[in-house]
Amino acid sequence: MSNCIAGATSRALKAAPPALRATAVQTSVRRTRTFASTCQNSTTSRIAAGRGAQSVRQWQGRGRGVEEMGGGEQNRMFSSSAPRGKLTTIEQIRSRNKGGPFNLTAAILFVGASGGLYVYFTTEKARMARKRIAEQTKGVGKPKVGGPFDLVDHEGKKFTNEDLLGKYALVYFGFSHCPDICPDELDKMALMYDKVREKCGTDVIVPLMVTCDPARDNPAVLKEYLKEFHPHIVGLTGTYENIKQTCKEYRVYFSTPEHVKPGQDYLVDHSIYFYLMDPEGDFVEAIGRNFTADQAAKVISDHISDWDKPLKKEQRWA
Repeated sequence: MSNCIAGATSRALKAAPPALRATAVQTSVRRTRTFASTCQNSTTSRIAAGRGAQSVRQWQGRGRGVEEMGGGEQNRMFSSSAPRGKLTTIEQIRSRNKGGPFNLTAAILFVGASGGLYVYFTTEKARMARKRIAEQTKGVGKPKVGGPFDLVDHEGKKFTNEDLLGKYALVYFGFSHCPDICPDELDKMALMYDKVREKCGTDVIVPLMVTCDPARDNPAVLKEYLKEFHPHIVGLTGTYENIKQTCKEYRVYFSTPEHVKPGQDYLVDHSIYFYLMDPEGDFVEAIGRNFTADQAAKVISDHISDWDKPLKKEQRWA
């Protein structure tokens, strides 16, 4: 049909005048160019649309592939693990909870740390209490308990407060004719002394008994009397005035009469305490009759352990 139209058009152009023929040719050329351009644009658009659709289809296909691949991996990941069954044995329970934050090891560590902290703070609290007692009993200027004295020991040698410096001293006031209290307390002193030596060393403390009855307790009497309790207990005596002054320094009450006749029988009333003195001659603590030997030894040992200064190593009574 297009050939028929082209032939009819060609014959019409031949029969037309020359001017009209030229105009028709130009119009035909323009239409031919417009048609060609339109066809080219249409072809280009179809090609671009085809390529775009192909790209979209490829992208969609890739997306579906990724989704299928991810879904497959996810399905494989969930499907590869067996479902958690019911725990039936202790081994299974321990195995299940082995890696958890709350297990037997963590519990043991927690209990151990808590116990260690409790022991530490309890010990530190007791140490600070002892330190506070020792500091409160120290005098400002003149000591509250203890002070200078000049006496004679059971060997007949001069003994003063200077001889106690460098070691702890456990001082007791009594007399050899005491019927019951003094023997009991001296037995306790011997036990305390041995326990402290066993724990803290043999040359850190000196046990002393100062007589409140100088008229009957001379050096020889004290030596014979004290060896029945412990060979390391030092007996001190002196004149009545010296004993009175020493008792005053240690705040000890005693009721010994000043002027007695030889052979006269009488009783002496006195304070019943052990006075613990530190290596600098300061009063630390008074230990009463309510303390057992073990309790008193622990109090003394704890105070000695708290002492952070050097002790004199020479011992006069070996």
